[in-house]
Amino acid sequence: MKALVKTDLEHGSIEVQDKQEPTPGKDQVKIKVKYAGVCGTDIHAYEGHYKVNAPVTLGHEFAGEVVEVGEGVSDFKPGDRVTSETTFYICGECRYCRAGDYNLCSWRKGLGNQYDGAFAKYLIARKASLHHLPENVDYQSAAMTEPLACTHHAVAKTEISDGEIAVVIGPGPIGLFTAQVAQSRGARVIITGLTNDKVRLEKARELGIDYVVNSQEEDLHEFVNSVTDGYGADIVFECSGAVPAAKQAIGLLRKKGQYAQVGIFTTPDIQFDFDKVIQKEIRVVGSRSQKPADWEPSLELMNSGLVNARAMVTHEFDITEWDQAYQKIKDGEAIKVLLTPVD
Repeated sequence: MKALVKTDLEHGSIEVQDKQEPTPGKDQVKIKVKYAGVCGTDIHAYEGHYKVNAPVTLGHEFAGEVVEVGEGVSDFKPGDRVTSETTFYICGECRYCRAGDYNLCSWRKGLGNQYDGAFAKYLIARKASLHHLPENVDYQSAAMTEPLACTHHAVAKTEISDGEIAVVIGPGPIGLFTAQVAQSRGARVIITGLTNDKVRLEKARELGIDYVVNSQEEDLHEFVNSVTDGYGADIVFECSGAVPAAKQAIGLLRKKGQYAQVGIFTTPDIQFDFDKVIQKEIRVVGSRSQKPADWEPSLELMNSGLVNARAMVTHEFDITEWDQAYQKIKDGEAIKVLLTPVD
């Protein structure tokens, strides 16, 4: 079968290879991939900023059809429509595993970075990570369950009361999902981006986000104050991973506000105004990936229509067209890109 493989850790170093079709082992399921989403970490891996266990088939956001099950699998059968968590291996013994916080297990290994992922015709997933697709969730939407689960995880770490103002910085796929999840919890959401985010800001309006602000054309601080009687936002979700955005975010918050860091920075060492954190008694929380408890709620958000994932897909390519997909993302033309397998 054809697979899109990251061959080493250098910039680029990605190619379509012929790989042997996998066979499921005990407690494993073989899935025929229908769609796989391109994640920001796939871009970082391609550019050499994110370490993977190369050579490895990339892709960890996906949905497909079960075609074969291994020994010990009874809850899934050929023909089932499924998506899967990215977790392929955990130690199962640390305090985080025992609590279901697999995202924090130090020995966790994931699909698409340590094990072969979904940029191929078939992949193997562990049965414990699989989820059936609800009736109203199509394959394209289901391929984005993982990023939606990441944002569900982030929003769940905050406390939102009806009518509170939440600012989402960064209108990429993660920001657009975060905005929708926050609205589903009762928040009034301000999503903000830059002039080169025009396509994404227009998508935010289409999705019905309460307020959409181009911060290069409008003073974001003044806008936040105008809708909060001068107090500032109750919550900020920083989804861009941009240092200037993180610095700006603290200033947007009211006293006793909440700050959630969702976006990943390209460098771990950044300057941060902790004096404001102290003086305003800001609650700061980080959010890493997702965990099992985030998946069924995320699927139900799509199933009920509270989150519109399908509307975020702007481009589809097959895995041999990686260069085109990458360029659309880098040029800011794409919001969410899905890849399909080839024979």
